[in-house]
Amino acid sequence: MALAALLISLAPEPTRTEQPPQVPFVQTGLVTAGSGPVPVIGAGTVRPSAEVDIVPQVGGKVVWVDPGFQSGGRIAANQTLFRIEEVDYQYRVQEAEANLAASRVALLKEQEQASIARAQHALYASSQGNEASADSANPLALREPQLKAAQAALDRDEARLAEANLALSRTQVTAPFDGFVQVESVDVGQIVAAGHPVASVFAADAVEIVVPLSDTDAALIPGLWSLKAGDGNQRVGVRVVARFGEGSYVWSGYVDRGEAYLDRQTRTIDVIVRVPDPVRTGRPTDGTVPIGGSPPLLVGKFVEVEIAGRELDDYYLVPRAALQSGNEVWTVHDGGTIRIVPVQVLQRTGNKAYVTGTVTDTLESGQAVVTGGIQFATEGMRVQTEEDQVEEGQVEEDQTP
Repeated sequence: MALAALLISLAPEPTRTEQPPQVPFVQTGLVTAGSGPVPVIGAGTVRPSAEVDIVPQVGGKVVWVDPGFQSGGRIAANQTLFRIEEVDYQYRVQEAEANLAASRVALLKEQEQASIARAQHALYASSQGNEASADSANPLALREPQLKAAQAALDRDEARLAEANLALSRTQVTAPFDGFVQVESVDVGQIVAAGHPVASVFAADAVEIVVPLSDTDAALIPGLWSLKAGDGNQRVGVRVVARFGEGSYVWSGYVDRGEAYLDRQTRTIDVIVRVPDPVRTGRPTDGTVPIGGSPPLLVGKFVEVEIAGRELDDYYLVPRAALQSGNEVWTVHDGGTIRIVPVQVLQRTGNKAYVTGTVTDTLESGQAVVTGGIQFATEGMRVQTEEDQVEEGQVEEDQTP
C-alpha cells in the first residue's frame, strides 16, 4: 500500500486541453444584385406555323408531277405541283362557249322582236286615239317576259363558261405558300378524286413553339394578354436553344400570343413563341464554326426557350442551393450568426435563383448565404465558414515563433 501511494504521488499531472466550441461548419455562396429583365425559362416542341393538306378540287388522271414534289422537298408559293389531264375540261369549255354563242343570238332575236312589238303597239295606239297606251299593253304582246328569259339564259351560259374555265384551271394544282412537303402520295398515271388529300405541306416562313408555363412565370412576361396574334411589332424577345449533334445552336424569336385558358391536365398556360425564318442556320452558342454548317430549326425538335421577362427595380441572384423550404434563405453575418430571411422566388434557372426580399427583411449584394452543411437553423445560430477557418489559420501562423 505504501508503494502504491508512492507511485501515485510521483505520477505526472495529465495535460488539460480546452475543447473546441461545438460550432457547425457550413458552405456559403454570395448574393448578387440583379439588373435587366428577369428571364422566364421554359421548353417546348417546334411545330409549323401553318400546315395544310393538298387536295385536288377536280378529279382525273395525273399526267405530270414536279420532280421536287416529294417528302422533304421544298416548294415555292404558286408553284405547280402536279397536273391533271385537261382534255375533258377543255371539251366542257368548248361546249359552254357554244351554248353562250347560241344564247347571245337568241337574245338578239328577242331584242329585235320586242322592238317590233313595241312599234306595232305604238301604231295601234295612234290609230285608236287616246284609249290605248303603252302602260295598258299586255307584257306578252310587248315580249318583255321573253326578253328577260333570253337575258337570263345568257347569264346562265356565261356562268357555266366561267365554271368550265375555273375547272380547267384547277387541273394544275399549285402550292399555297413557301414550305416543305411532309408526306405525298401522287404519281403520274394515278387517278385522283376531287376532295381527297394527296399530300401534306407546312410553311417555311416561321415556326411556333408551345411553351407551358405556370401562372407565376407567365405573369413575368410583359403585356402578355395585350399581344395580338400575328402582330410582330409588339415583340417580347425570346432566345431559342436547340441541340444538334454535339453542339447547341440559338435562334431569335418573340412571344406571339398566350392561350386564354389553362391546360386541363397540367394546369399551365400555353405561351406561343414564334421564330421567323427558321430555315436559316442557327448560331452556335460557343461561337465556333461547326463542320458541315449549322442546321435549321427542325419541326418536331424539343428546344429550350428563354423569354425576356419584366424589368424589376430590385431583385437578387442567389445560389439555388441557398433556397430553403418555405422560400427562405439563411444569411451569415459578422461573427458567424445566422439570420433567416423570407424571400419571394421569381425564377429558378440552372444553379441560380432570382428572388426579392420582403418589406421587413431584404438582402444585400455580396452577402453570404448558407448553401450546405446544416439541415436546420435558428435565428442567431452561430456557424463557421471557410473564411473563418482561413482567418484562424492565419492567426495561428502569425503566433508561431
